[in-house]
Amino acid sequence: MHNAGSIAPTRRARPRNRSSGRHRSCVVRAGRRCPARGRPGVAEPALTEVQRAVYRPVRHGNALEDTVARLVQTIRLGIVAPGETLPPERELAGRYGVSRDTVREAIRELADAGYLVRRRGRYGGTFVADPVPRPAELGPVPPAEIDDVLGLRRVLECGAARAAAGRALTAEDRDALWARYEQTSAASEADYRRFDTLLHLAIAEAAGIPSLVALVAENRARVNAWLDTFPLLPRNIEHSDAQHEQIVSAILAGRADAAQEAVLAHLAGSEALLRGFLA
Repeated sequence: MHNAGSIAPTRRARPRNRSSGRHRSCVVRAGRRCPARGRPGVAEPALTEVQRAVYRPVRHGNALEDTVARLVQTIRLGIVAPGETLPPERELAGRYGVSRDTVREAIRELADAGYLVRRRGRYGGTFVADPVPRPAELGPVPPAEIDDVLGLRRVLECGAARAAAGRALTAEDRDALWARYEQTSAASEADYRRFDTLLHLAIAEAAGIPSLVALVAENRARVNAWLDTFPLLPRNIEHSDAQHEQIVSAILAGRADAAQEAVLAHLAGSEALLRGFLA
């Protein structure tokens, strides 16, 4: 995916060995900031559709609750990774369409819950906790709710892959999608779900339908809230990597039917796990 503008996290991930489980900042590192960031006359790139989706305005009737929910979604989707900084309060307030006081209160609540860490000083800011707290163990989830979330996931993600395969992707789009697949296949176990999520969001973005990206992001955040309550199995990672390659290869080859079938097969495996753990 492309780099974000000023609203994006001030750190960027880079591929690393799966056994290491570590990646570090290219912007806030060793007590230094990237000199180009915020410099007058230096243009910053536009937001990606995924970032637009998670940083869109909230409903004013429930401004605080929706701001908290949107920040949690950003964390669950891995848009801002553990150890990375959130955008400044003034930028979040502008994107969400709320006051800085509302953003500040939402951050305070998530800091109290252990999701965020606030640091003062020249290189301070609001950081996503590393590690992010795991959700409490869930009780049985109603079958109707599972059917609703997973059924919508099939419709959205199969449609996204099919639409992406049917588009005339630019060379930059193609390179970005393949790079996201490679990042996922190289991710450590600790980071795998984050990069898996970002790959699925990249496929939705490649479809070229902005409103679809927002729907996939919302649905994926609900799925991740369940996935994060049970362990990731190494054998499942290997299988998932192979399926991801099939999906991305089909999209890049313009084979819409094959892309859709590969997504269906991929989702069937995770659905079986989810139903087994949640029932």
